[in-house]
Amino acid sequence: MFTRSSKWNVKSIILIALIGIIMGVIYTYGFNWAFNLVKMLLVPTGFAPVTDTVFSGLWLMAGPLAMYFVPTLGSGTIGELLASIVEMAIGGQWGATTILSGVIQGATNEIGFFPKKERYQKFTWKSVLTGAFFASFGCFIPSYILYGWSKFSMQVQIVMFITNIISSLVFDGVLVKLITNLFDNALKPKVD
Repeated sequence: MFTRSSKWNVKSIILIALIGIIMGVIYTYGFNWAFNLVKMLLVPTGFAPVTDTVFSGLWLMAGPLAMYFVPTLGSGTIGELLASIVEMAIGGQWGATTILSGVIQGATNEIGFFPKKERYQKFTWKSVLTGAFFASFGCFIPSYILYGWSKFSMQVQIVMFITNIISSLVFDGVLVKLITNLFDNALKPKVD
């Protein structure tokens, strides 16, 4: 039987490290490739910047996955941080800013679970979607500042803001919850 340990121990650290490594590789060799292709195709339309926010929820998934497997304060932030370090180390296109993004995105994702330990352990739809909603801001605001999105037309900025929230809710919220439901059904985990 699989146990979701809410205590920091060697098993928890290894599990979060594995999630970070796996998601960092997926971010770099899966999501980044698809992102670049779609963005290139949208350049002639003037809506290429929207690609940044349509894909944003995909880069938020390590945090809640880490919180599912290690349901305790800080696990989402560490999981997302490790994924961002791996992504940067193996050639992610955003360089060291990926690490800053990882910390902010992981921490804002935890808002849906913080401060109650039971929220981490129960991993409910409400907590996951709330975390995804706040993570969308943890993704949008730093990118808005770092990449000068204020220079885009107001129409593009509004579309980016809306698609950022939708992407976060769909990928970081709904998709992650459906994935963890599969783990629940297959492994029938206990929480200690």
